[in-house]
Amino acid sequence: MQIVPEFRKKEFLELIKDGVKDVSISRPKKSLSWGVPVPGDPEQVMYVWLDALANYITVLGYPDREGWQEFWPADVQVIGKDILRFHAGIWPAMLLGLDIPLPKKLLVHGFVNVSGAKMSKTVGNVVDPNEIIDQYGLDAFRYFFSRHIPTLDDGDFTWEKFETAYNTELGNDLGNLVQRVSSMITRYQSGVIGEAPSGEHDMQPYREAMESLNFNKAMDEIWVNVRSLNQFIENVKPWEIAKKRETDPEAEAHLGEVLAHAVGTLLQVADLLIPFLPTAAANIHKMFDSGVIVPAEGVLFPKVYLHTPDPHAPKA
Repeated sequence: MQIVPEFRKKEFLELIKDGVKDVSISRPKKSLSWGVPVPGDPEQVMYVWLDALANYITVLGYPDREGWQEFWPADVQVIGKDILRFHAGIWPAMLLGLDIPLPKKLLVHGFVNVSGAKMSKTVGNVVDPNEIIDQYGLDAFRYFFSRHIPTLDDGDFTWEKFETAYNTELGNDLGNLVQRVSSMITRYQSGVIGEAPSGEHDMQPYREAMESLNFNKAMDEIWVNVRSLNQFIENVKPWEIAKKRETDPEAEAHLGEVLAHAVGTLLQVADLLIPFLPTAAANIHKMFDSGVIVPAEGVLFPKVYLHTPDPHAPKA
């Protein structure tokens, strides 16, 4: 079983450098009255971590339901850094004792802090994920925590950071780009895309980031393509090419090539976004896949200003 990142593996090895001690599988019922009773001993309940860890395979049907082996061993098991000892020590011992394969990788992520402080009900700085999703959408939630919270270390959340990322990166960088390309094809080519070339960008850095479970780096690579396409459009200026079509016989073909390239890049971006933003990826494909623009139902990421100033609001 591989522990990722490497420094978490070193932490665990340091923890067990003097050997691993036996762990009692029960606790006195008087101290933990709600636990699962130990068969044959009414005064004891199961140690919660033994019972909790077993759920990974019992929920799949182990030991008496067919098909649980289709899902185990897990390719990647994701845990928080504060429960590494249980998942790298007790859990493998349980599996080895049952002659069941270990997870192939243990991905240990850090904490999500709020304004640099640990979340605490006492302090009152707990953020409800459902509140974020209700206000900005599920894809926006997935985007921020995939890209702006390091996969392998601690990250920090504030409402201002989230909303800024939502409006500038999702709303402007991606949302406006998709709308812009769609509008130009509709206006200049009656919505006909033609044959868009397949993605031309080097995706090796993206693949390497995904394979090493550095999902935030993979997202950064996607955004390199998004911003490159925005810059390409600003440099080439398709609207200027469109103006020359009446006087320049090559302008029509040139414009078609430029817009087809833009569509090809957007479809490549959509493919790469599928693991992260499945709804947005599906909407981009729906808009451009058929070779003719399919108008979107609303804006991809409509602007939201609940925690940051609206730059378009009238000034007092």
